[in-house]
Amino acid sequence: QVQLVESGGGLVQAGGSLRLSCAASERTFSSLAMGWFRQAPGKEREFVAAITLTQGGTYYGDSVKGRFAISRDNAKITTYLQMNNLRPEDTAVYYCAADLSISAGSSWQSWNVGYWGQGTQVTVSS
Repeated sequence: QVQLVESGGGLVQAGGSLRLSCAASERTFSSLAMGWFRQAPGKEREFVAAITLTQGGTYYGDSVKGRFAISRDNAKITTYLQMNNLRPEDTAVYYCAADLSISAGSSWQSWNVGYWGQGTQVTVSS
């Protein structure tokens, strides 16, 4: 069964950093676009970041630009989300996503997602 397993969430003070990891269970994931989304209580799921097969193809949500960085290690079939200068409004469950249907000029709302992880909680205290 295909799995995405997130790790690295936790509690951090505002201004701090966390790095999330998403490990895939199958090597085929190394050829897929990967991404992160988040959902805070009472809010809709929000796009955070995505990365295509080549490292140069990265996308970010407006609220995290300049603070978060997505990367991938295809040898380890793992995608990372480095989160710096965290704010209380970053508090959410963060979900790893795989097989995003990213096309040039498209908005994230139009992307299909093939696989979801189970989510990891990130809590930022003020």
